[in-house]
Amino acid sequence: MKKDLLQFCWKQVDDRAARLKKQSDELHESLDSETKNTAGDKHETGRAMVQLEQEKLGQQLQEVDAIRGVLRKIDIDKQTDYIRLGSLVRTDMANYFVAISAGLFTYGEEKVYCISANAPIAQTLWGKKKGDAFVFNGAAHSILEVI
Repeated sequence: MKKDLLQFCWKQVDDRAARLKKQSDELHESLDSETKNTAGDKHETGRAMVQLEQEKLGQQLQEVDAIRGVLRKIDIDKQTDYIRLGSLVRTDMANYFVAISAGLFTYGEEKVYCISANAPIAQTLWGKKKGDAFVFNGAAHSILEVI
């Protein structure tokens, strides 16, 4: 199941990268059309707006690269007793895959939340083991399994 979770996370990242690439291509086309238009101040304002959007997209693409770096660090075959990056955690309230923030993954009847290691719930779980209890958002939880 961890293999499927990791593939789900990769797909989320790849889909986001594809959307950003498409937006970047559209902005590039827009910039080209602004270059052909020579309407003075309006032209300069349009170019400046497109360039700002390109900078934002560049930052988002850097974030995607950083997320890919996190996914590359995950070794789903490494077994440990404690919760770490790449752990599948089953609690009495929910199931979590500590990797990246990728949303809800459904595997048959089972639901698993793909969470970033920086998420508050992941920070609470970090280093804990099967049988440990913890409190999150005022509710008591028990760790049933760490895979």
